[in-house]
Amino acid sequence: MRRLIVLFAAALAMLAAPAFAAPRTETAIFAGGCFWCMEHDMQGVPGVLKVESGYTGGHLKNPTYRDVTSETSGHYEAVRVTYDPAKLDYGFLLYRYWKLVDPTDDGGQFCDRGPSYRPAVFVTPAQRPIAEKSRAEAAKRLRTGTMKTQILPAQTFYLAEEYHRDYAKRNKLNYFAYRTGCGRDARLKQVWGG
Repeated sequence: MRRLIVLFAAALAMLAAPAFAAPRTETAIFAGGCFWCMEHDMQGVPGVLKVESGYTGGHLKNPTYRDVTSETSGHYEAVRVTYDPAKLDYGFLLYRYWKLVDPTDDGGQFCDRGPSYRPAVFVTPAQRPIAEKSRAEAAKRLRTGTMKTQILPAQTFYLAEEYHRDYAKRNKLNYFAYRTGCGRDARLKQVWGG
């Protein structure tokens, strides 16, 4: 009898386990100029669980902000977006991404100039065809210019220093002064309409 109870309890535990398991997540990596702005704008998307500022695409291990903005490490300022694929698909994240950048400018973004501020989508092999299709569709919606944003293979993502993370939440006045002064929203209206 005891053995039957143990087997019954084990069977119940196996059936109940999926209900308590952590949700499956996926990640996307986007570069779009200032990672403060990308982090802020991606955080509000339903289904997004976490957005982290960092660096990717370069040759230096464990780069710092100083390394990246010196334009010698090859890295981009980027965000890593962790999301719940049961609530949000990668294609929608890409649609949102295009509206947050000026994909016609491959010299930086808005007032931030240089290779580390270029827009790019970093993809896994499975994400590549979705990203390429999305880029082609976004190019048709541009009101001005031609699509220059690259789709690149995903590489190691390094978290930015703590003081860069959640910058817009922790430094609201400075963040909005920067965003306005940089002309980000005004330029996005020119590129996408609005």
